[in-house]
Amino acid sequence: MTSETGNRYYEPIALQAEASDDGRLLREVLQRRLGISRRLLVKLKSTEVGITVNGRRTRTNEAVAAGDLIELRIEREESPDILPQPMELDIVFEDDHLLVVNKPAGQIVHPTTGHYMGTLANGIVHYWKERGEKSRFHPVHRLDEWTSGLVVVAKHAFAHQQLAEQMTAGTVEKLYRAYVYGEPPERSGEVNAPIGRSSEDPHRRIVREDGAPSQTFYEVAESYACGGASALDIRLGTGRTHQIRVHMLHAGCPLIGDDYYSDAVWQASALSTSLKGVIGRQALHAIRLSFRHPVTGEPLKLNAALPADLRNLEGALRAWHKEN
Repeated sequence: MTSETGNRYYEPIALQAEASDDGRLLREVLQRRLGISRRLLVKLKSTEVGITVNGRRTRTNEAVAAGDLIELRIEREESPDILPQPMELDIVFEDDHLLVVNKPAGQIVHPTTGHYMGTLANGIVHYWKERGEKSRFHPVHRLDEWTSGLVVVAKHAFAHQQLAEQMTAGTVEKLYRAYVYGEPPERSGEVNAPIGRSSEDPHRRIVREDGAPSQTFYEVAESYACGGASALDIRLGTGRTHQIRVHMLHAGCPLIGDDYYSDAVWQASALSTSLKGVIGRQALHAIRLSFRHPVTGEPLKLNAALPADLRNLEGALRAWHKEN
């Protein structure tokens, strides 16, 4: 492949036909083995060397033989609707197919109405342009503006599709660290309660009988002052908007620093008073992600250390624990 072609396409995605593929149409093999979408298949067929078998451009209605080397070359695209903006990025992992970044609290992932700049997308697009890289911003999932931690961004449609399927299948392990008022009744357990929109505030989610099934698993990592506060490790069984915040409030353990999903009793507590100025956002951080690489299939386990404000909160809670 020429250097010009190499710059035009991502690293090839290789697949060797197995005995069970012998005699099948190429499109059937790609759909069965890779779960490739019809839309991406059409796009691949329209490019110069999008799909090759043993180095030869091949139509998808041709049969393959066991041992054939099938290669997909996805053409590089950009995100012309996202303006580049220089900013510091905490990149945890990157290769030719995806990027994982540790997002700070107070930053939106993708531009929205009224927020066209200052988002994670603006910074990543600028970072790629500065490196001379042509990639499209495909966020696989998002975090609330005031939640910090790991965010996965796919660089092309195939990687996004493969990661989204893992998310849907529940094979992506997402671990959050949360600091909450109170302590759950058990050291480990789950909150299984449906979540829906509030009829009074469309942006707010609440537990309601007609809501979507929602499941949150927790484990107490540390307790402070006879259960006055807790550090929880949380995993999601489902991925509803604001799920952790809603479920923890429902369980009687609202997140420290969360003014939107708060509890008046805890807000008026001596602990809350002692924490004034220590934390200015919900105490929630996406600390770990485990998934299979969308192209190689290799397992990835990525971590993001607690940011300074949560380390300060943890120190304040331990100090308060000793004093009380």
